[in-house]
Formats: sequence, C-alpha cells, structure tokens
Amino acid sequence: MRYYLYNSGAKIDMLFGQIPAKLLRCLAVEAKLDLKVLSVQLQSPRDEISEYDRLQVVESYLEREYEVSWITEPASWFRGDLPLRIAGYGRPSGPVFMTGQEGDTVVALIGSAHHLVGQRVGPESIPPSHAALPSLFRLLRETPEDWPLGEPRLALRDCGRARRNEPLRQVLEFSRLLKEPAVYCDFLARRLMHGTLTTESGRELQIVVGTPLYVAQSDEAEGR
Repeated sequence: MRYYLYNSGAKIDMLFGQIPAKLLRCLAVEAKLDLKVLSVQLQSPRDEISEYDRLQVVESYLEREYEVSWITEPASWFRGDLPLRIAGYGRPSGPVFMTGQEGDTVVALIGSAHHLVGQRVGPESIPPSHAALPSLFRLLRETPEDWPLGEPRLALRDCGRARRNEPLRQVLEFSRLLKEPAVYCDFLARRLMHGTLTTESGRELQIVVGTPLYVAQSDEAEGR
C-alpha cells in the first residue's frame, strides 16, 4: 500500500480514458482489480472505479507501452525515490513545487496544490492547472511570500529577470533556497525539461524538471 501525498486525478483520468477497452481488461487482471466492477465500468462512464484503481491501471499501461526510466537517465516518464522538499500547502488553487537531489541529479517537480492529498477543493470549483513549464517559471519570478524560502528572496527574483536564457540555473537556485524539511518519497512523473549545467565550483549537475502523476511517502528511513 502507498501513503499518497500527491495524486493527479486530472492526469490519471486523461490517460485512463485513452486506454483501449481490450487492453484495459488485460491490465486490470495484471493489477488484480475486481473484474465484476470493471465489466460494469466498461459499459458505463469510466468513473465507477476508484481513482487509486485507475492509477494502478495507468501505471501498468505506462510500464507496458512506454519506457519508464530512473531519474538519472530520464525518459519521457521517469521514477524517483529520494527525499523531497515540498512547498505549496494551504493554497489549493496555486502551484506545488517539490525538489530533491540524488548524486549529481537535481529533480524539480511542478504540479497543482489541488492534487495534494487533503487539499482538494470543492467539486463546484474548477482549479487551474500548474503542471507545465509556464507555471514553473512564473513561480520563479513571483514566489509567494509565505513560501519557506531562505534568503535572499529578492536576489532570486533579480536573478530570474537577469537570466531569462538560463532556465535550468533558475530551477537549481530556487531548489537550493527551499527550506522545507525533506520527506522521503517515491514518485512517477512526466518529463518537461532536462539538461546539464556547470556550477560556480565546476561541478556538473543534471537538472530534471517534470510534473508528477503521483508522489507517495516512502518506507525508507528519513534522512537516508
């Protein structure tokens, strides 16, 4: 069982709705879902099985039909398992930013705080989507005042204006300033951007930017 922190229902529904019916049944068997429920679902709107069951099917589909890689060699879909600093609680209509590092690979994930478990808005609301690069770089320029960033906050904003042609460096500097305690997580994400840069000390880092399908608290010991 997974202890979910973030679960993108919008992405799950979008991907689930594109799986061919014949393949859907096969994947449901592999995921050990209730075939009686699925048989009813196949003849009616695709929202009669739970979001977590749909996620299982979507994850199985991605593993079967696409290359799902590790964060150090990110394909279009990639996995990770590492401590993440997460900022965005308390703003269901705003963005959520998650970041962590494994060796020379820095991961930055951008999504909508609406998908944080426990932060869902009412069904009458239509929350905006932040799972794209424009939202990320707007966030870098216009960081909410209550986000747990270290100083200098203004220097980050000045840097963002002065280095518009260096998006990977902006992501790295923002990640370094985030001061939330890290939570050990595993996740599956869609790659948005990937590249390398050399720091002032001469160290070469790989920067991976993505938007998560899910983020779950891992059983690994904190601080590993």
